[in-house]
Amino acid sequence: MSSSLSSLTIGERLCAACFPFIAIIEALIFAVSKCIEHHNHHHSSPDQIRKKAPRSCDLTQLAGGSPFTVNEVEALYELFKKLSSSIIDDGLIHKEELQLALFKTPFGENLFLDRVFDVFDEKKNGVIEFEEFIHALSVFHPTAPTQDKIDFAFRLYDLRQTGFIEREEVKQMVIAILSESGLDLSDDLLETIIDKTFADADMDGDGKISKEEWNMFVMRNPSLLKNMTLQYLRDVTTVFPSFIFNTELEE
Repeated sequence: MSSSLSSLTIGERLCAACFPFIAIIEALIFAVSKCIEHHNHHHSSPDQIRKKAPRSCDLTQLAGGSPFTVNEVEALYELFKKLSSSIIDDGLIHKEELQLALFKTPFGENLFLDRVFDVFDEKKNGVIEFEEFIHALSVFHPTAPTQDKIDFAFRLYDLRQTGFIEREEVKQMVIAILSESGLDLSDDLLETIIDKTFADADMDGDGKISKEEWNMFVMRNPSLLKNMTLQYLRDVTTVFPSFIFNTELEE
């Protein structure tokens, strides 16, 4: 057991913690896009669409601050619009709507769902706005800056939003990951993994990982970020042809 543990780099051990997260992002996009392709009811009225749809200048501004083109931002709005109207048609994504899209039920508790929602919800007001939706997806774009991915991953692990990653937070994430993946590790092995994590990342030995320590840790273990990229975000309109529609906006 110890030999197999030592054969893994710390980056590979913790990289598994990002995989369920990235899988949820993928599931979210594909689940909702499938709903759009086969959608034949619950259409918003033209007045509702005009009321909630972002203006051309807003789309251009969002595209300018992201790796997406204007057409891709407009396509992603179609995805957002479907998701944000599944329960409450108010142009905002509520946690129950995110859970419904991912798990086919708005009920129950899931740590990964909580982390997805909390990290997307930049304003911490209990809903995800379209601008926040674009900001979060931008991090997973192949051309997104590495530092953005590092910062996003840090917020993912910082469960209590204290500005530090604490031992108990890592333990909760690892336990949740194992449960989600159907894996079972002994308590001793689990503690060994967490001990090794903090021995490698907690440079000053204060029992928590600061943002600076996290930056250095990820730079030494780049495999931590390999699941922080969704290649198909490079061209959203090609991957999801149902999103392509006529637009008056010019690139």
